[in-house]
Amino acid sequence: MAAKQQKGKAASVPLKLRLKAWWEGYDTEDIKKRIGERHPGEAAPKEQFKEIAPAKVATAENLDPWDNATVDIAQYIWGKGFCGPGGPEYIVSLSKLLALSPEMSMLQIGAGLGGPARVLVDRFGVWMTGFEESQTLVDKGRKLAKMSGLEKKAQLEQYDPENFNGFDRKYDRALSKEALYTIEDKDDMIAKIEDKLKPGGLFLLTEYVISSDAVLGKDRFKEWVVGERHHPYPVLSDDLVEMMKKNRLQVRVSEDISMQYVDMINKAWAGADEVAAKLAKREDGTMMIQTLMREAEFWTRRKKMLESGDLKLWRIVANKKSGGPSMMSDW
Repeated sequence: MAAKQQKGKAASVPLKLRLKAWWEGYDTEDIKKRIGERHPGEAAPKEQFKEIAPAKVATAENLDPWDNATVDIAQYIWGKGFCGPGGPEYIVSLSKLLALSPEMSMLQIGAGLGGPARVLVDRFGVWMTGFEESQTLVDKGRKLAKMSGLEKKAQLEQYDPENFNGFDRKYDRALSKEALYTIEDKDDMIAKIEDKLKPGGLFLLTEYVISSDAVLGKDRFKEWVVGERHHPYPVLSDDLVEMMKKNRLQVRVSEDISMQYVDMINKAWAGADEVAAKLAKREDGTMMIQTLMREAEFWTRRKKMLESGDLKLWRIVANKKSGGPSMMSDW
């Protein structure tokens, strides 16, 4: 009788299978149903039957979407000091056109845990100042910088991009790594960066953009928006290029690097089941695995948007026009 009652009910999906299902585009609810039909009387492992806790909702008291567990999971997946795609080799390759040197200073918005900044300091000797919205990431990033002895050359500052008066000094270079898409007034932020970029200085930008205005009306785009940590305001790549030009920046490179980005996501998450196995041994393993699953869902949504072509990862390299006498004060 018990077996008969159990038949048809949704069984839980083993963690390894669930991760694989997400990456390959299958519906985990459908997989649950099939497992229940095939093994009606089979008991489920206790940990695997627990439902994934819902993602935290940002409130007035908790506007920072990053907590300790999420930061830890990010570093398990992307590497120490990183909270998104693009490790040391990628950062160095991405920045090769900037001709960085120890005499230069560079600002970065969307600095995260400061991993990219520390890579550039270590590789080229450049002086970095990173600006990051999340206080949690700034605090943890500063500790990592101190541990590596780079706290003076790879500084992190917390800032609110929507209520930001501007940078307080001049820089030779600027970097924005997937940071503008959550800023509604992108033109204003680009203007602030240009204002503190020395004449002839270079600005490297990687950004999520939409392929057409029609994307905004699609259901999968709306689902992606709801699932993001901060409300996204992506624009067309052409619009982004025009904003750069409007602000006295000459665009030298404008290219789609989406597939390279998707490849980095796939490679990083390929070892997620091994990460889960390590987490299961921790005292807080259940909670950490729940966080891992939320992050898997988060990056699956992004990856699907990129693979569909509706969302693209765009790379722009621009330089600030050298001016005449009226701009000599910029030096």
